[in-house]
Amino acid sequence: MYPSSRSTDSAAGRAIVVGGSVAGLLAARVLADAFGHVVVLDRDEMPLSAAHRKGVPQSRHAHGLLDKGRAILDELLPGFTADLVARGAVTADTHADVVWYNDGRRMLRAPSDMTALCVSRPTLEAYLRSRVATLPNVEIRAGVAVDGLTIADGRVTGVRTEAETLTADVVVDATGRSNRGPAWLTEHGYAAPPEDTVKAGLVYVTREYRRDPSAQDYAAIVVGHHPANPTSTGTLAAEGDRWIVTLMGVNDDIPPLDGPGFEAYAARLDGPELSRLLATAEPLTEPAKFRIGPSARRRYERCDRLPEGYLAIGDSLCCFNPAYGQGMTTAAMAAQWLGRCLRSGTDGLTKRYFAGVTAIVDTPWDITVSGDLRFPHVPGERTGRVKLLNAYLSKVHVAAQADSFVGRTFLKAVNFLISPQQLMSPRMLWRVWRGRKAQPVAQTPARERSLAA
Repeated sequence: MYPSSRSTDSAAGRAIVVGGSVAGLLAARVLADAFGHVVVLDRDEMPLSAAHRKGVPQSRHAHGLLDKGRAILDELLPGFTADLVARGAVTADTHADVVWYNDGRRMLRAPSDMTALCVSRPTLEAYLRSRVATLPNVEIRAGVAVDGLTIADGRVTGVRTEAETLTADVVVDATGRSNRGPAWLTEHGYAAPPEDTVKAGLVYVTREYRRDPSAQDYAAIVVGHHPANPTSTGTLAAEGDRWIVTLMGVNDDIPPLDGPGFEAYAARLDGPELSRLLATAEPLTEPAKFRIGPSARRRYERCDRLPEGYLAIGDSLCCFNPAYGQGMTTAAMAAQWLGRCLRSGTDGLTKRYFAGVTAIVDTPWDITVSGDLRFPHVPGERTGRVKLLNAYLSKVHVAAQADSFVGRTFLKAVNFLISPQQLMSPRMLWRVWRGRKAQPVAQTPARERSLAA
């Protein structure tokens, strides 16, 4: 377990983070720059090594850290990428080294300046814990359940646990999908935040396989689900010469939990790559299932009043359909924004933070909602804007089969490296129109890496 003997110098106040997963750890990292003492509380155990734990039931499945998130983590924790590579993580060119299928269309692979970091969730989280735990003013306490907030005169003053009350100037709700913050607020007479939800009915099933790094010319296979074929995969290389193969289905059409059934389901995906891989790869685990709850966005920015010093981050703020791989990166962007807010002081911190983080969440939320609303079974309003966006993206995927500029621009947008508006720049519109009838380009490894942008 992590030691609890940290500095308790309160000259610069104390901040408490409830939840010690990725979002909570990143919040603690930036809070450590502004407070004399930062305490991370988690009701789960916190192993020193990389291990699956009860509080992160999704940890067995493939996780995507987008290039924007990776860059932020390198900024907050210098050496992040290099350290994880030293622990066995795999880096890859997001465009050249990943097999992408969108709407059943195979994207033309080509060199880019985008880096994908392929690593398991336990290894990533264990590394973040180890780095944050070394900060002299951060204390990580495992096995501590928070029962509620303490509030006085419109300000957060701390948290209650079963054993004690801890004082704090700022409390961050990083409790994830369990989302205890609204209940804590209503206990003190504050209204719970308005909430937007989308129920996609997604189910994950994951199995690990032995990886021979010389056997394939790619480090990941990403197949997006779409109405004509609502099956998908995020298959990633990982440390320990493994493939983490996550298959996704919706509602009752889900991947089987037996090996032959799992592999037969993989054969239903767009493209033959994964089925070919599984035909020869050695299984290392049995399939494991995880049913995803609805996507939910808590609109704290719309609350008439909130106690000063209360914040939310990660899935407590907005939990996305994980098929789009946005959660960890959005949490990193929110932590970066929190750091900027803190550099301007703590006066009015709650209002400033929620006002700014709204703009950060807007883009990934719009991507999630628009994508989910393509499926007839998903309830929600299909606005003209949503229909237009989905129709245009379908044309983008057609053109990306033969035009590396179109594919690269799309990937930069979904990695949050450029604004979504650049998907409709004059040059992009021209290339998409020109490629409206494009057919897949026959690719070989040598050709894929020699294609010019």
